[in-house]
Amino acid sequence: MVTTKKLRESYNETQHKIVGYLNSGITKGKHYFKSKYIAKDLGLSPKEVGTNMAILADICKELTIIRWSYSNSTTWMVTPRAI
Repeated sequence: MVTTKKLRESYNETQHKIVGYLNSGITKGKHYFKSKYIAKDLGLSPKEVGTNMAILADICKELTIIRWSYSNSTTWMVTPRAI
């Protein structure tokens, strides 16, 4: 498991919040997340979430993040990355 210190070194503050939110959702059994709901829950704009999710899809080592669909808001499929 990645330590909080390593997370802060790898991601900016917004990305750190999003990764924490996604990890929390995954532990509750969720695998699909809409940008607008992430934004609402974290106090961010949907555009800010979408931009950072696209970056995280490329750089996040602990989660697999895939742009899944777009209908009224981008939906992301998120799963733990296999070690």
